[in-house]
Amino acid sequence: MTRSPAETRKLYQQVAAAIGERITSERYPRGQRLPSERDLAEEFGVSRPTIREAMLALEIRGMVEARHGSGVYVTVDAPDKSAGPELDIGAFELTEARVLFEPEAAALAATTITAEQLEDLEEILADMVEENAGDVKGEQADRRFHVAIAEATRNAAIVSVIESLWDARYRSPLCRHMLDKARAVGVKPRIDEHRELLDALRTRDPQRARRAMREHLEHVIEGLLAATESEAVERARTEVAAKRNEYARRRVV
Repeated sequence: MTRSPAETRKLYQQVAAAIGERITSERYPRGQRLPSERDLAEEFGVSRPTIREAMLALEIRGMVEARHGSGVYVTVDAPDKSAGPELDIGAFELTEARVLFEPEAAALAATTITAEQLEDLEEILADMVEENAGDVKGEQADRRFHVAIAEATRNAAIVSVIESLWDARYRSPLCRHMLDKARAVGVKPRIDEHRELLDALRTRDPQRARRAMREHLEHVIEGLLAATESEAVERARTEVAAKRNEYARRRVV
């Protein structure tokens, strides 16, 4: 795809729009199975995570549906234009932004955090453990933990940025949809990584805190990749099993 620097910020939207146009023009008619994720990634010259976000955006708009063990199919004749503005931020894009801001906030917090704030983080971490054990939907304690680190910087602008990034997770249907998929396959806030963050803050080591936050957020991205890949892997396994059964029947004949 040909794109300008400004356009690359919403790359998944370009892909979703292009596929939507194909649906409208009946190149992909109702009921047709879409090409594979790998084929679409090669055709559009984008990453597979971008294709996944585009598919999720189309699914939210009711244009396509993922059928377990089969693939992604067209379900409508034309796109729902009204849903577009809400699908502004995907989970990969949002987490990438967090990687830019939160490690530096953690490094600064390591130099300014108070004993009382450290104890607050300890209590929040305990709440996170309870939420994980109780299979609580949402990330209330996780959000509180990260915002508390931002507040420990004593910089209102940093707090505002990080709160905005977290709130975007809930405002964007696309982001919520992907996070729900992640939770469905067991992805939850990692207690050990948050513990490492807290220990780094206790030692008041900016470099350790920065590194711990960056590694944590990189693992968040890996978890999203694993969650979105799981459906594709399951479809592939089902297809292979079907082919084996067909081959077995042919041998009997």
